[in-house]
Amino acid sequence: MFISQKCLYAMRAIFELSLREDSEPVKINKIADAQDIPPRFLEIILNQLKHAGFVESKRGKQGGYVLSRNPDELNVGEIIKAVQGSIDMPSKTFETGDGKRKRGDYAFNYMWGSLRKAVSSIYNNTSFSDLISLENKSEKHFATNYSI
Repeated sequence: MFISQKCLYAMRAIFELSLREDSEPVKINKIADAQDIPPRFLEIILNQLKHAGFVESKRGKQGGYVLSRNPDELNVGEIIKAVQGSIDMPSKTFETGDGKRKRGDYAFNYMWGSLRKAVSSIYNNTSFSDLISLENKSEKHFATNYSI
């Protein structure tokens, strides 16, 4: 399974905007700094997300980017499809080139299909609100270290 760096950055950008859902538009540099994304690359990604309908841009001094939908309505699978197209995963068993069916082909193909369905289900059923909730829970478990 392969998720491109561009796709990971896109998900982080959407996550960051989800955290700031009720606030003013967020400038590219703030998103880039918060998520450690190269600003020039982020600009390209946000433009792609804008064309896909996930974010809107506001011009002017108070401009920046905002989500076009509520984080409850945005799922990880949508972002992956928009940015990357699909998740690369084996779709069939290795072939020797002779075209002959080998023992185990059905079992392996079934396994790859099941894996693809399971991964897709997780991505498609995980909203950005879910991710924010998970992040908030994890922060409660870690105390700030004030050692000097």
